[in-house]
Amino acid sequence: MEAIELLDIISKGESSTVQFKELVNDAYKIATEMVAFSNSQGGILIIGVDNKAGALKGLSFAEIEATNQLLVNAASDNVKSPITIFTEQVSVDEQTLIVVRIKEGSDKPYRDNKGVIWVKNGSDKRKVLSNDELLRMLQSSGNLAADEEPVTNSTYNDINIDFLKSFIEKKTGKSFDALDLSLPQILNNMGFAEDGKLTLAGLLLFGKKPQAFKPVFSVQCISFVGNDVAGTEFRDSEPPFEDNLTGLYEQTMQFILRNLHNVQVEESFNILGELEIPKEALEELVVNSLLHRDYFIKSTIKVFIFDNRIEIISPGKLPNNLTVEKIKSGTSIARNPILFSNARYLLPYIGVGSGIPRALASYPKIDFVNDTDKELFTAIIHRNLPS
Repeated sequence: MEAIELLDIISKGESSTVQFKELVNDAYKIATEMVAFSNSQGGILIIGVDNKAGALKGLSFAEIEATNQLLVNAASDNVKSPITIFTEQVSVDEQTLIVVRIKEGSDKPYRDNKGVIWVKNGSDKRKVLSNDELLRMLQSSGNLAADEEPVTNSTYNDINIDFLKSFIEKKTGKSFDALDLSLPQILNNMGFAEDGKLTLAGLLLFGKKPQAFKPVFSVQCISFVGNDVAGTEFRDSEPPFEDNLTGLYEQTMQFILRNLHNVQVEESFNILGELEIPKEALEELVVNSLLHRDYFIKSTIKVFIFDNRIEIISPGKLPNNLTVEKIKSGTSIARNPILFSNARYLLPYIGVGSGIPRALASYPKIDFVNDTDKELFTAIIHRNLPS
């Protein structure tokens, strides 16, 4: 790192990804900082800087030697699982600083050697005490998938058998009876049940009433007058939609379509006109919200229609190292692998990461916001209305 670049970082102060230390002499304490970075977005530790005033203090040769050894020991012995760090010495205004780079980890959750899980909280850190947050961290590292988890108190009787039979015929090309397997065998083999209970995927895809077990896994739709989410005047609103994923998709699309306009594109007024936003783009985004939301977060999907835009808000930030730019180019990670691999037989969905690019190809005026702090992913579709 060049000195001018480091000075620029220091001048901006501490943040979720930058932390200052004047001196490091406690392996456990510095390990807790490494754990927090590894469990969050990664970041850099700059050693030799006053963490209150941002003034350069620098390190002597002996301090540099001792600090580097302590850092290596902390990363290896005081962080579970051990992590790899990258260090360099940078001379700034005749002061030598140590810059430590810590990547976001791929084996979350990381713990200190006392078993405590830390995450960044602004420029500070905090302990993880919530089971839900711990589950999301396991999910983000690929060690756990919400849709594979058995649903407490559910049974095979909660399956819509006719819906399941139709799915099996589409997927296998054979009738339910031709498989010559019992219902429990079929459900277990396909990942839709385990130990006599439906998995979340089985419940969401084929359940008679999924919201009887998971009330907030529904979709809330509101059409506002104006452009403010705090507005109190609505053109259209309903109680949260409750159904399996196919039913949720159909009800959500019906709500959106009835609240949009047809736009005249021909000179003749005898022609009905085209929908202001192509249906294909809306289909892709609604399906995306249902299949890729974070089901460890107990919250509804929200569809807000304003005069100038539509917002489809899904619980959960993008998983792992996905970014908005990556998903726009077609990169996809299956947060819910069972839903991901089976929904194509029930919904207008291909499942190869092409949904977002297809939506943009049919309607480019879409923005995406990945809010890592609030753990929300929002698709903003700007409305194509004449002035």
